[in-house]
Amino acid sequence: MRVAVLDDYFNIALSVANWSPVNGRADVKVFNEHLGDENNVITALREFDIIVGMRERTPFPRSTIEQLPNLKLLITTGGRNKSFDLEAATEHGITVCYTGGAGSPTSEHTWGLIISLMRDIPGQYRSMQEGGWQTKPGQNLSGKTLGIVGLGNLGSRVAKVGLAFEMNVIAWSQNLTDERAAEVGVKKVNKEELFANSDVITIHYGMSDRSRGMIGETEFLQMKENAYIVNTSRSPIIDQEALYKALTTNLIAGAALDVFTVEPLPADDRFRKLDNVLLTPHLGYVTIENHAKHYSDIIENITKFMDGDPIRILNAV
Repeated sequence: MRVAVLDDYFNIALSVANWSPVNGRADVKVFNEHLGDENNVITALREFDIIVGMRERTPFPRSTIEQLPNLKLLITTGGRNKSFDLEAATEHGITVCYTGGAGSPTSEHTWGLIISLMRDIPGQYRSMQEGGWQTKPGQNLSGKTLGIVGLGNLGSRVAKVGLAFEMNVIAWSQNLTDERAAEVGVKKVNKEELFANSDVITIHYGMSDRSRGMIGETEFLQMKENAYIVNTSRSPIIDQEALYKALTTNLIAGAALDVFTVEPLPADDRFRKLDNVLLTPHLGYVTIENHAKHYSDIIENITKFMDGDPIRILNAV
C-alpha cells in the first residue's frame, strides 16, 4: 500500500514516532509543503491507498474524495475534522480514523496569547529590538473579568487558570447549564452580559452552521473599548468583516488570532498589517509532544487497518 503523510511542515513525522511496524508493509511518502488547491491535491494523491491529514490543513470534501479512486483509509490528527466529508467517505467505502493528543496545548497557547496582550509583550519586544525601553504599562490579570465562549474541555481548562489568576470568570454558550458552570467554578451569564462585561473574551466553541458568524458587529458594539478578544478555535465563528472594522475603528483594544479563514494566511492579508492584532500561525495544537502522540496513533491506525481490524473509526463503512 502507498501512504501519503500531508502537511508535515517541520519534517518530523518520521522521527517523532517509530514507523518500523509499517516498514516493509507500505511505502510512505511525506509531503512537507502544503499541496495547495483541490486540483493539486487530487493530482498529487490519486495513487495513494492511505492518506494522513494534519487537522484541517488539507480538506477532503466530497469533490476531492470522488477523485481519489485508490483511497481506502483516511486519517485525521485529533478527534474530529469538519473538513473531512464522512458521508462521502462512507459511500465510497473509505474508512476514516482519528488520533488522540497529548496534554492541552491549545489552552496553554490561549494563555500565552492573553498574557501577551495584557502585558504588551510583542510591543515591548519590538521596542527592545529597536534599541528602546518601556513604552507602555501592562495590565494585571487579577481582578479583571475573563469571558469564555464555550465551556467544554478547552474552555474549562482556560477558566481554571483564570480563576488561579484571581480573575472574575464568566461563561456563555447556547447549551451551557447552571450545573456545568458551577462544576467548573464560573458564573453563567447571557451572551450580551459576557460581551459587555469582559475585559478579555476567549473563544472555545465548536464549528458548525449554528456557530458560523456567531460573533459579529452586534457583539463588538457591546464590548468595552479597552477589551480584547482571543480566538484559538475556528476563524468563521467570528464575522471577519466585523472584526476588521472593530479593530480599525478602535471599537475594541485588540485581538489575538491563531486561526484563519485561509491557511496558511496569505502574505498580503489585511490582518497582518494591523498594530493591535497579535497573530500566530495556528500553533494551538502544535507541540512536539502532541505530534509524537499523533504519529504514534497514526502508525497504529495504519497497521490495524492493514490487519483487517481498524480502530479509532469516525464513520461506519
